[in-house]
Amino acid sequence: MGAEYDDKERRKGDSRPPSQPPPPPDCAVDDEDVGSAWRSWLSALAADAEAATAAAMAYESLPAEARDAWLDALEVERPLLEVPTVALYAPLLAVELEAPRRGRIQRALAVDPIPRTDGPDQAWALRGVAVDGAHACVLVARLYLEFVQVLTCRYTPGGGFLSVRHEPLRHAGDFPPARDVDGVVVEPTPLRLVVEELAHAILADKRQQRPPHPALASFAHLFGPHLDDEDAALAEP
Repeated sequence: MGAEYDDKERRKGDSRPPSQPPPPPDCAVDDEDVGSAWRSWLSALAADAEAATAAAMAYESLPAEARDAWLDALEVERPLLEVPTVALYAPLLAVELEAPRRGRIQRALAVDPIPRTDGPDQAWALRGVAVDGAHACVLVARLYLEFVQVLTCRYTPGGGFLSVRHEPLRHAGDFPPARDVDGVVVEPTPLRLVVEELAHAILADKRQQRPPHPALASFAHLFGPHLDDEDAALAEP
């Protein structure tokens, strides 16, 4: 994720809003300071992965009435902001389980739909092989706007997974063009090759009666028949 900014750094002149969300203003109270802080933080959700993650965590921690107040405040502020609707609501939808409230969020998103991001053309891969034969890979899949999720694995196709790390939300601009995984240099690689290797590793774990890592479920849409040789041209934009 992006760089962290603590209170001391902001006192030195960092004008960017903090990642931690301020409390949503009471729609019935005309408090310009509270409203300004709220709108400034909402604007950051379009580009700051830490702010988006903080939004999801803060919203998830709230009781039902406070979640409703958050959504009420968004309905008031949304027309006043030059921020894509998906940036305001996607972090909340990711953690909301209550059906009526999910429906409310989905209706808000339907007003400003975005292109689908679950196709193989919306993902890319990097891969390398260590001197001991262990494979390392990084899978990057677009979520919305310029946000991506990242899966980093070490494995052998015939032996299963050695390690799996999942970053559920990062800004694509924070992703470095060159990268290594635990000292193994990884390079742009056709997505199909990496997905096939991971599929073999999953089967190897299954043969050893090891459960699949939960993070793999977030990339399940890539394990399908839609991959073809055109993936050879697929690399990080």
